[in-house]
Amino acid sequence: MRALIQRVTRAQVSIEGELHSSIGKGYVILLGVGAEDGNEQAEKLWSKISKLRIFEDENGKTNVSLADVQGDVMVVSQFTLYANCKRGNRPSFTEAGAPDEANRLYEYFVELARRDIEHVATGSFGAMMQVELVNDGPFTIWLDTDTL
Repeated sequence: MRALIQRVTRAQVSIEGELHSSIGKGYVILLGVGAEDGNEQAEKLWSKISKLRIFEDENGKTNVSLADVQGDVMVVSQFTLYANCKRGNRPSFTEAGAPDEANRLYEYFVELARRDIEHVATGSFGAMMQVELVNDGPFTIWLDTDTL
């Protein structure tokens, strides 16, 4: 499982020109599910993300967690995190999870986040979405359960 985490001051998802969801200060998590992933990877990834200390403390050091700042979370499915561009110029997505299982794991990951965070917003799995965000810092982190 892969996640691109962006610390944001605000973010929103629109679908077909209509606002679908929005958050204030917190994380936008672009989440990719791999073909070999299961509940264990979702739990491992959320555990790591929930404990990240990437908000600034009173001294300006990144030493404060999402829970400490009562931040929001937006989780957006992003199978393109599994793009393989080794051959040619057209990406292959064969390493991404099958849609039904990927959706199940996406929903499970969201459920894990909702256990810890009061406001968790989502995109819509498989939909064409427009994601707008203000990256704070900018601060962006890439995590892959294969390397955690």
